[in-house]
Amino acid sequence: MKQSRNFWWPRLAGLLLASLCFAMPAGSETVAPVIDEEVQDLKAEVLNLNRELFLLEEELLFPANTQIAVFVSMDVGEFFALDSVQVKLDGKDVSNYLYTEREVTALHRGGVHKIFLGNVKTGDHELVAIFTGEGPHGRDYKRGATVNFNKAIGAKFVELQITDRELKQQPEFFVREWE
Repeated sequence: MKQSRNFWWPRLAGLLLASLCFAMPAGSETVAPVIDEEVQDLKAEVLNLNRELFLLEEELLFPANTQIAVFVSMDVGEFFALDSVQVKLDGKDVSNYLYTEREVTALHRGGVHKIFLGNVKTGDHELVAIFTGEGPHGRDYKRGATVNFNKAIGAKFVELQITDRELKQQPEFFVREWE
């Protein structure tokens, strides 16, 4: 649904621009700057409308009362090179994400990635995250982290945190609820 809306607005703007260009009579050099300004205003208006539609769509699809958002963050990363994260909510796969080198670099710099946004009913739930990558000494590494949480009315935010444990020279994986 989001793709179709995002697809139509730029197309509509392009059609309007094309029709304005072909509708200009010959010898209208003095009218061209005025039309260019109107076209730019129209483009800005279309972009603002598109932004508002996106926000309305997100609000309708994911109301705050039932919303859950899951984020991935990473600290240092000397003992673990992240490849992918799989998220299961109440035993169902809700997200699988394969990270690029640039995305992992952004996570190392303090970035946070929203891996899942969805709806859940109020009550008890289980979230399982499975991290895949390269661990110490270049070996394949697959670890999981689990959290049981109670969803109350209002949005719920969960962070999947990957940190280095210096003493054991191993990565650690935490699931943390934001209050």
